[in-house]
Amino acid sequence: MKIVVDMNVCQDHGQCVFAAPEIFSLDDDGHLVYQSDVDEALREKAEDAADVCPLQAIVVED
Repeated sequence: MKIVVDMNVCQDHGQCVFAAPEIFSLDDDGHLVYQSDVDEALREKAEDAADVCPLQAIVVED
């Protein structure tokens, strides 16, 4: 599964970090970093993170 974040839309609110810390984190400057290729076992967490993103900048692809 692939995670795509539109970094032109993302404003580093960090809600995805709380929903799926296995995939998303904030760097020392407070900017979002994430894994783009994720194991299928984390699909539910990835979809939860996409759902809670206030700007809907996260897409979960097959």
